Amino acid sequence: MVIESDVWIGARVTILAGVRISTGSVVAAGSVVRSSFPPGSVIGGIPARVLRMRMPETSAT
Repeated sequence: MVIESDVWIGARVTILAGVRISTGSVVAAGSVVRSSFPPGSVIGGIPARVLRMRMPETSAT
């Protein structure tokens, strides 16, 4: 398990082995995280899924 910077994890969250919680993500309370998600994700549920993205996609200019 790897937890990057600027991550918020709610109470009673279960994170399984081999999962990466990417920068800027939020994990809702009571979630079971079985896989890795992209940076800036709001994650929740059993099993966890992306509920929405916190940070808008940035375009390369």
